[in-house]
Amino acid sequence: MRKNQSLNKKILKKIGMNIKYRRCYANISQETLAMDIGVERSYITSIELGDKSPSVYCLFLIAERLNTSLKDLVDINLN
Repeated sequence: MRKNQSLNKKILKKIGMNIKYRRCYANISQETLAMDIGVERSYITSIELGDKSPSVYCLFLIAERLNTSLKDLVDINLN
């Protein structure tokens, strides 16, 4: 079970890093992104830190707002 938890955390951190990178590249604050997709800023922070697992729908809204694809947000290398 611990191995799965570790892998899950690693995946969430990498997705969070992808979101943060694309958000910063688009020059959009966490507050603006949160308001635009209808969530709290603290939720965006938690996603970017890998502490929360967003739904596919939430990831879709984030991707749409950042003018990127869902694939770009979840495209990760675990090595």
